[in-house]
This record gives sequence, C-alpha cells and structure tokens, in this order.
Amino acid sequence: MADRAPAAGDKDRILVAEPLTLLGFEPFGQVIEPDNAESIRLINGGTTTRFHDLAAVDVAAEGGRPLINIFRGKPSALPVTIAMMERHPLGSQAFVPLHDRPFLVVVAPDENGRPGPPRAFVARGGQGVNYGRNVWHHPLIALGDMSDFLVVDRGGEGANLEEAAYPESFVIETV
Repeated sequence: MADRAPAAGDKDRILVAEPLTLLGFEPFGQVIEPDNAESIRLINGGTTTRFHDLAAVDVAAEGGRPLINIFRGKPSALPVTIAMMERHPLGSQAFVPLHDRPFLVVVAPDENGRPGPPRAFVARGGQGVNYGRNVWHHPLIALGDMSDFLVVDRGGEGANLEEAAYPESFVIETV
C-alpha cells in the first residue's frame, strides 16, 4: 500500500502530464478523436460526417458483451497522488468526454503482472481514450468541473477488474 508521498529529492516519483497524442498513447490503446479515423465519409444524405473505426472495442472474451455507461467524475485538483492502478483482463474500456474539458489519463506498462512506472497524459476536450485489454490505468481523473463520460466496456460474467497498489505513490504536479 502506498503510504507516503514522494520526498522532495525523489524526482522519479513526480509525474508531469504530457499532451495526449496518438503515438505517445499507442502502447496502451487508442486515442479517440476525429483526426484518428481510419476513414471519413459523408452519410445520411450528406448531412453527417462519419469518422470510422476510432477504437478497437475488445469485450468478447469468456462470453462478454459490450455495454455503454455514463460515468460522472468529480474534479480533482493538482497535485494528484497516484497510489494504485487497475486493469481489465477480459476487455477494453473506452472513455469519451461528454463535455469540452480536459482530463488526466494515467497508464503504466505491465511488469510481471504489476503496474510499472506510470505515464500521465492530458486529454483535451474532444479527445477520448480506449484502454486496451489488460492495460494498467488509473481510475477516471476529471479536471476543472464535474464531467460526464460515455464509457464503453465489457458486461457479462467473469472477473474483469484487477487492482494493484504501488509501494510508494507518485504525484502529478502539473499538466
């Protein structure tokens, strides 16, 4: 369990959130925004632009089914302490903001079944993320105001949540 904040000289435990980009986030899933569409085409008699195939929804393992939720995130103020991570072994999980507000995205590589050192990203309004199956990530961190997110993830039988605490916490000081 994380029981202390990083000491002043413990700089490897201080995170600076970087802008969310397609390449930076690629090891962890997909960035959901119109610029990342596989194809763009007009539909509905030319009244609607379709930005096609923005994320790979992966929920079918062990009889899973897709479900859509709305999560309402209370805003966090900086600095934000990261003491734990979670992952979903049976499916992906997508977060698409319903407001034009930034939010924090914190992910980590897997190191022998445990989360490794985290990376922090700032998603700007209009960007969403799709965490790949088994990707360590922090629960939702809204910024500024109460924010709603459309969340697409896995429903059905099976344990699809694993949590792990860091021995020492990390702190996101700036975005």
